[in-house]
Amino acid sequence: MYVANAGDSRAILCRNGKAVPLSIDHKPSHLTERERVVAAGGFISDIGGVCRVNGNLSLSRAIGDLRYKTNHELAPSAQIITAEPDIEQVTLSTEDHFFVLACDGIWDVLTNQEVVDFVRNGLSAGKTPSEVASNLLDRCLASDPRETRGIGCDNMTACIVVIDHEYNESRKI
Repeated sequence: MYVANAGDSRAILCRNGKAVPLSIDHKPSHLTERERVVAAGGFISDIGGVCRVNGNLSLSRAIGDLRYKTNHELAPSAQIITAEPDIEQVTLSTEDHFFVLACDGIWDVLTNQEVVDFVRNGLSAGKTPSEVASNLLDRCLASDPRETRGIGCDNMTACIVVIDHEYNESRKI
C-alpha cells in the first residue's frame, strides 16, 4: 500500500491491534519543514503555543493556499507551502486489520493508539466502518469549546478502510 500525504491529515494502520503510523504531520515546527519555509522567504511564528507559517497556517504543506506558492524562482517543492507529498510504502500482511485516514481535528483529540482502540471496539461490536467513523467524529467533537480551548472544534473527517482477510475472521479483529 502507498500513502501520499501533503497537509493536515494522518494515516495509521492497525497491525495486530497496534497503531502503525503511515505518515508524518506537516507542521511548521518540524525541522525540515521549518527550513524549507524560511529558505523560501517565509517565517514561523508561535501563536498561543502553535507554530504558524507567516503567522497564519498551522501546517506547512497543502494542496491549496496558492498565495504561498507564487515565487517563480523556486520549484513547487521549495515554495513556502508545498503540495509535494511524502510517500510511504508498506507491505500489508494478515496481521493488518484496517487503516484510518483522518484530518488533524481527530488527531488533536486522540492519539494514534486511541483511534485504533476506538475503531477496533466499534468494528468488533458489529458496527460498519461508516458507523464507526461517524462515532469517532462524535467522540472528538467538543461539547463546549470554551472548556477545551478550541480542541475538538477543528474540521474533522475520517475514513476507515477494513483490510478484508475474510472480513477479519468474522469481526474478531
